[in-house]
Amino acid sequence: MALVNLRIGDATYELACRDGGEARLEQAAALIDERWDVARRAAGAGGAHRAMLLAALMVADALIDARNAPPPETPEGVALDRLSERLESIAAALEQTLPSA
Repeated sequence: MALVNLRIGDATYELACRDGGEARLEQAAALIDERWDVARRAAGAGGAHRAMLLAALMVADALIDARNAPPPETPEGVALDRLSERLESIAAALEQTLPSA
């Protein structure tokens, strides 16, 4: 087990994680820390626990947006779209030149 010191806002948290998971845990904490100032102001007199909840909800909201976003266009996807359009064009042209049954 590895121990990681994570800094979020003005506080440091020591957490255990499996060996090799340190960087991932640090990245997760950084996502919370990026939103800390906004969450702390929004929490007002609610304290650090409420600010932590708000920061976590902001990260969750961003995750929901990412899950609902259309997949990025890849070169393979663009090529398949173009191929599909071309095949449809060829099929339409063939339908016009073939005698009706």
